[in-house]
Parts: sequence; structure tokens; C-alpha cells
Amino acid sequence: MSQTLIVIDKRSDWAPYYPSDQVITFSDYMNGQYPAGQSRTRVINLSRSFGYLSQGYYCSLLAEARGHKVIPSVRTLNDLSKRSLYRIHLEDLSTSLSKLLKGTDTSQDIPLLSYFGRSGDSRYDELTQRLFEHFPCPILEITLRFRKQWDIASLKPRSPHGLSDEQENDFAKALDEFSRKVWRKQREQKAARYDLAVLVDPAEELPPSDAKALKRFVKVGKELGIDVDLITQRDYLRLPEYDGLFIRTTTNIDHYTYRFAKKAESEGLVVIDDSNSILRCTNKIYLADLFRTHKVPSPKTVVLYKDQPGQLDALGDQLGYPIVVKIPDGAFSLGVEKAADREQLGEICKRLFQRSTLLLAQEFLYTDFDWRIGILDRKPLYACRYYMVKNHWQIYRHGSSTDSGDFDTLPTFEVPPAVLDAAVRATRHIGDGFYGVDVKESQGKGFVIEVNDNPSIDSGVEDRYLGDELYKMILSTLLKRMEAKRGH
Repeated sequence: MSQTLIVIDKRSDWAPYYPSDQVITFSDYMNGQYPAGQSRTRVINLSRSFGYLSQGYYCSLLAEARGHKVIPSVRTLNDLSKRSLYRIHLEDLSTSLSKLLKGTDTSQDIPLLSYFGRSGDSRYDELTQRLFEHFPCPILEITLRFRKQWDIASLKPRSPHGLSDEQENDFAKALDEFSRKVWRKQREQKAARYDLAVLVDPAEELPPSDAKALKRFVKVGKELGIDVDLITQRDYLRLPEYDGLFIRTTTNIDHYTYRFAKKAESEGLVVIDDSNSILRCTNKIYLADLFRTHKVPSPKTVVLYKDQPGQLDALGDQLGYPIVVKIPDGAFSLGVEKAADREQLGEICKRLFQRSTLLLAQEFLYTDFDWRIGILDRKPLYACRYYMVKNHWQIYRHGSSTDSGDFDTLPTFEVPPAVLDAAVRATRHIGDGFYGVDVKESQGKGFVIEVNDNPSIDSGVEDRYLGDELYKMILSTLLKRMEAKRGH
């Protein structure tokens, strides 16, 4: 179990805010006068001063010595102590600042306060969030200044002491969002033995799990002794509170989901999707080479290079028309197009090469449906048939709205053995995580199209046959791994 401690200089510093047993003075923290025996303790250091060898500095230093996760860390305080140290993290923000502040009066500095990565002005939230990821600090004082271009002139850690009434409200709201558990009444006995963070994006149009499925994860988790907590991008620094991370928003390398996986792994959490699986599955170039190397049955595939246009002329003989062209990191049928002839192939490649140096060209295997085989811990978990959209060659059709075809959900023992075998072989050299393998069945054989590291679990679809048992099987695997981590 985890706990959060808020450390302040004096009791009076917390007078404007809601009382909490988890708010303690530095003197209490220094003398160990706080609940002990918790497996993980996080400290939010709200001292008045953070200078070298100050009370705030020692608070963070003691927290790290005790194995507590503290914000701000000693490293953050040291980085913020000198402009020459924090400047190296700011070079990539100049372009963003110029766009953000275009048309702004350049004669005046712009002062900002960031509360756990959120400012009082939503226009600056992207900037303050990125700064918070570089310099995790409860309150960060930011000064923006124009010298030939807009720049960050200074960064300083701040205390909530001395904030105005409006600023106190902004800080309290941000603290509440950042550390929800501070405000929960503690139960005398907590049934859950493990804490599992489930990363979601409430604004995602095509999430891997819908709201009903997420509720079933929470419900089944309680039955297994797991406290399932839905978190979002803003909860990056809360990861040390948990025993495991289960990612339920669409992953990519150039995306916060990959950073979450890496951060969770560095903190010793059990992670699905792990960073290696994200790295390997989100790039179809990697998968194509993996299938070729390990003789996984798949459609004929050719990697296209942007600077070798002559490759296109030979594709007709190699693959036959129509030819499917894909960008390496597309998802949900996005970035996947079909060329009927050489002219159309050239047009499609010209357009897609603007997005990627490499493309995949693949022979077209028409089927009424694609098999989706869920694989967990190297074993088949569930099976679906996803049918093509009516009068279309893909499962999804994107336009002013997104259409999808029908589906069937079956027990894995009803799946043709060749399809199951191809799916298991496809994941064998990727990892032991949770994968959705897309397979086309043709002439009694299974041909792997791709492996998804973040497969869908939607209520009434993938769980139609197994019901709550599907959620139990996934969470039981996470539980087994969390127990192994803890040595039980």
C-alpha cells in the first residue's frame, strides 16, 4: 500500500486548505512522526525555502535517504538552482513559445505560476506541463521574456506560503487533481493488497477499452484484492504509488504512453504494455522483418525507400495488384491505402512518403473478416472475427465519421489451428505481454497482418463469450506478476 505525506514548515501554512491527517511539519517528518510500515511513501515538499542546505532542501534529501518518492527531488532543486543547469532542458521550447506568444506585447515580462504542471491560464498549460515533466515541482515560478525571441528567463521553486486567494484556489485544485488520495478518508481496513494504475485518455475517440469495460476492470479488481485506479496523462509522477501499470490508451513511441511505460519500469512496477512491446509492435517495419527472420507466415511484403522510386516499377511482378501500402506506425486502418495499378501506387506513395521515410507494400489478401487473437503470457486468451465495412475492404472506414464492420466472438478452441498457431508464433519473439494479433485465413493457412501491443477490450465485443472471466484472466496475470515482484 502507499501513502502520501505533505510536509510544511508550520501548521499555520496549511490554514487556507482542507485539513488532512497526511499534512505534517518538517519537524515531525525529520523525527519520523508519521505512519510507518507502508510499502511506498510519497512526499510533497511544500517548504518555504528550497535553497541549498535550507529546510526544504533537507526535507527532500531526507526523503530520498528514506527511500521515499519526493517532489521536488534534490536533483530538481539542484537543476533549478542555476540557470546554466536548467537551460539545457529548454532548448526545444523556443519554437513552441514563439507560436504561443505570437502577437503578445514584447515590452513586458510574463510571470506565470505552475501548480503541478497547470497554470491559472489554460493557454499556458501545455508549456507548464512540459516544464513539470522536466522539473517536477509543486509550484514553479516562471518568467517569460522577449529578447529577439520569447524565452524562459527564469525558473524558481515556490512555496504556497504568500499566495493570493485566487492563487490558493488554483493551487488547491491542482493539488487535489495531482494527489486525489490525500483527500480520501482512510478506511480502517483496506481489502486491496495491490494498487494497479490503469492509464486512460477520456478524450480519445477510439480508445482500446470503453467506459463499461473499464468499470468491469475496477469491479473484478476488487474481487481479486486489487485497487484499480484510472489515471490520466497528468498523473505521471504518481506512478511510484502503484504496484503495476496497465495502459488502456493507444500507444506510440513518440507519445506520453511510452514515457509512462519507461517511468513505471524504472520504478519497479509490473507494466503492460511494457516499453519493449510498444517499441516493437507500433512499427510495422520491425514486425515485417521479425516475421521474415523467424518465418512467421504473413503476406508478401516489400519495404519501400523514399529515395528509391524505381522500386515501385517492380512491385506489380513481385506482389501483383492491388497492392496495400502502409505507413509504419498507423493504427485503426489509418495510413493504410490500396493501389489498383502503378499510377495509383505512385500517387499513394508520394503522399505517404511525406509522413515516413519508409513504407510497407504488401500483397492484398481479400477476406470477409480478419481474425483477432488475443494473446496474454504467450497463450491464446480470446478470439474475434472483425468483418469488413460493407462495400469496403477494411474493418474501419474513415471519413466525416468512422464506421466499423460487424464482429463475432468465439472461444479459442473454435479457431482454426493454423490461425492460432500463426498468432502465437508472431508474439513469441516480441514478449510475454498482452497482444492482439490480426490474422487472415486463406486456403486453410493463417497469415499474420500485424501484432498490436494495445488490443481492444470493449464491453460486449471481446468479452462477449468470456464475460467477467476475460477481465479476471488479464488481472490475474498482473496480480501474479505483482506478487512475484513483492516476493510472495
